[in-house]
Amino acid sequence: MRAVPVDDIMAAVIKKVGVIGAGQMGNGIAHVAALAGFDVVLNDISADRLKSGMATINGNLARQVSKKGVSEDDKAKAVGRIKLAEKLDDLADCDLVIETAVEKEEVKRKIFHELCAVLKPEAIVASDTSSISITRLAAATDRPERFIGIHFMNPVPLMELVELIRGIATDDQTFEASKEFVAKLGKQVAVSEDFPAFIVNRILLPMINEAIYTLYEGVGNVEAIDAAMKLGAHHPMGPLELADFIGLDTCLSIMQVLHEGLADSKYRPCPLLVKYVEAGWLGRKTQRGFYDYRGAKPVPTR
Repeated sequence: MRAVPVDDIMAAVIKKVGVIGAGQMGNGIAHVAALAGFDVVLNDISADRLKSGMATINGNLARQVSKKGVSEDDKAKAVGRIKLAEKLDDLADCDLVIETAVEKEEVKRKIFHELCAVLKPEAIVASDTSSISITRLAAATDRPERFIGIHFMNPVPLMELVELIRGIATDDQTFEASKEFVAKLGKQVAVSEDFPAFIVNRILLPMINEAIYTLYEGVGNVEAIDAAMKLGAHHPMGPLELADFIGLDTCLSIMQVLHEGLADSKYRPCPLLVKYVEAGWLGRKTQRGFYDYRGAKPVPTR
């Protein structure tokens, strides 16, 4: 019997993709997967979040059409490939399921436990976690060899990079299938070892945390710090503006993973970041963070 190349096997495997979570990462992944020709099931426990996520997808696709990035026909086909689902049971026949829940390990582990109970045994399970151990998450499933980290960058439709992270048990077929999937989305892969925060956030978040310390210690105000990095280092966004875009709760979670996982004081989250999160000022998603977004123009809060 002729041996079938792994890539051929994998190309035939991933046809239907499930995405758990309809927030900014989940709806972005659903968007690019549907546009690339995959059937997509977008799942969330909240009907309102599903409706909002679909509205975001429609808006972002319309923007791509206006910029001649995709055709009206491509947009209509992509929207038609996305099915909304409030129950995990609707993901049962997916070939790949990507979890994009909040960056809390206990929440993700609960989702994987419930998902694996309904998912077909050959399906691949992936996490879009930005910092949590893939090996540890995989151990909470019934298929650690078919579990992998597929970490997209935000905003998903615009950012070219995807980090792939193998856990200690992830097999070669799962890795090759995931790599092929990412390539079909038109994204570039960066392979990371399973260390806290992987590559991008291992470098990016300490910079953001240091910017918050710079604010906390009174070295500069919000506007000065952001202007310094935009004009002095040609960053497209200042670090505090970027923190608001990411979500200050997410920034704090990643810094806590780095601090606990690497046991180095240089990763200690800035007390000011903790204070903002405790206040519920999480950035753009709550209309207040290092900037106040409730008016016509963002205004620094410090």
